[in-house]
Amino acid sequence: MADLTANVFLRNEIGNEMIELGQKDPRVVVVNADLMGTCRNGSFVEKFPSRSFNVGIAEQNLVSFSAGLAHEGFMPFAFSMSPFLTMRACEQCRTDIAYGQVDARLIGTYAGCSGGISGATHWSVEDCAIMTSIPGMTVLEPCDAGQVRKMLHAALAYHGPIFIRSTIEPVCAVYTEDTPYEIGKAAVPLNGTDGAFICSGITVKYALIAAVRIREKTGKQIRVVDMHTLKPIDRHAVVEAARTGHIVVAQDHNIVGGLGYAVSAVLAEEGLSVKFVNLGFPDHFVPMAHASYLYRQFGYDDVGLETKMLELLSNEPVRDTLERI
Repeated sequence: MADLTANVFLRNEIGNEMIELGQKDPRVVVVNADLMGTCRNGSFVEKFPSRSFNVGIAEQNLVSFSAGLAHEGFMPFAFSMSPFLTMRACEQCRTDIAYGQVDARLIGTYAGCSGGISGATHWSVEDCAIMTSIPGMTVLEPCDAGQVRKMLHAALAYHGPIFIRSTIEPVCAVYTEDTPYEIGKAAVPLNGTDGAFICSGITVKYALIAAVRIREKTGKQIRVVDMHTLKPIDRHAVVEAARTGHIVVAQDHNIVGGLGYAVSAVLAEEGLSVKFVNLGFPDHFVPMAHASYLYRQFGYDDVGLETKMLELLSNEPVRDTLERI
């Protein structure tokens, strides 16, 4: 059972778990772009100084350097803020990492607009669209502490490049410690047959809260699908969600090119007809504000998800999210 009251920061969990990975496998090295504090790598550096590399504020070099380590037989985990990792070093991610299908793990924090008052320069509402478009790149997004720990261990055993986008907003405890995790297979923390939320990362928490409220108010059973693997997407999970007849997709990402587009592509390719809403960051730049305010403003927090699903269930026209802005 999910603990919706818990507040855990994923970058702390990732930083702590990297020590476990380092002890487990001597190939594991950490590469940083002078953001050890932001990415919580300090403990790994203290434990394994000879397996820690700080390339300075040079994300392109960070990625190319990591590719070189991978070619030499190491397992590099390269850390930076997601906008700098995926945009400033996009060519290196594509050519040095994906083209050679090297075993490098790119970890981008500050995903979506979780950076809040840092503003658009430090938000990463395009990273999913960028990285899923790179051939052979696996793209992941964790939603709770237990899941991200299992995700890192799964990434250690996985062949090929991986990008993990992670929020800096607090998350709840969605899963128990014995919940299995598999790259490429979506999780369903809450079952239902009347509608489905398909979410990733921070929005999984909001979907669970919204689904519980809807059940209490109307008796409708809403499924929550945690699409933690954004690429390759779990097509079967999307098809099963479509059987409910109502799908609301939510991701802390631009509404263009993110999870909503991937889900809608599966629906179209499978020839499925379903009432569908895609929620996320609007396709224009907005003034800086705290993340929780932005989630509410753009309709992909718990209130927004609840509202959209209830509109679908009531057969009322679905209002454009951008009308709220």
